[in-house]
Amino acid sequence: MLMVRKSADRGHADHGWLRSNHSFSFAGYYDPRFMGWGNLRVINEDRVAPGTGFGTHGHRDMEIISYVLEGNLAHKDSMGHIEGLPPGDVQRMSAGTGVQHSEFNHAEGAETHFLQIWIEPSRRGIAPSYEQKTFTDAEKRGKLRLVVSPDGADGSLSMTADARMYAGLLDGAETAEVAIAPGRKSYVYVVKGEVAVNGTPLHTGDAAFMDQETAVKLDQASNAEVLVFDLEA
Repeated sequence: MLMVRKSADRGHADHGWLRSNHSFSFAGYYDPRFMGWGNLRVINEDRVAPGTGFGTHGHRDMEIISYVLEGNLAHKDSMGHIEGLPPGDVQRMSAGTGVQHSEFNHAEGAETHFLQIWIEPSRRGIAPSYEQKTFTDAEKRGKLRLVVSPDGADGSLSMTADARMYAGLLDGAETAEVAIAPGRKSYVYVVKGEVAVNGTPLHTGDAAFMDQETAVKLDQASNAEVLVFDLEA
């Protein structure tokens, strides 16, 4: 089974300093049909205006992934991390028993464009932790690069969740495929460009919800950046 949700059908919020597209119900956007997929709970596409950001706020019992597309995201948290996230960097924060953090765009004249992704943890009440890593375009070119996993396989970030997140850059004749074990769900999010997912064409901001599929196959791409999630059902 493969179901497509078009970019324009997502939730939208415009707070002036922040413009967001919500793939799943979040904050003021609620749709009971889209509360998550497997253990994937949130994908927010956020654009943060120059000199603004998210003030200090708290999370608990959630695996939170930030994937920067344009600009730079300044991160500060109660664990003592003060980091900048440029494009190509992926950040994983396990909120666990509770963490406070802030995220800002300190640039002048340039917005920060990033994805905020939440995945439900396999264990609650763990100690908060943080990890960040750069994944170059070369690592993602013409393939699906594992960037977050339960066990840190292949140099990926590790998280306390039964899920895997892959990132790929595809164009022209380039193809990529990842096997999905029986009983699991998968989800494909097109960050930019065009790509066919198991033969179904998708465009920027579109997503494919997949159940009972044995593989995710990507081809017929045009300047595409794609995220693929292998998820607990």
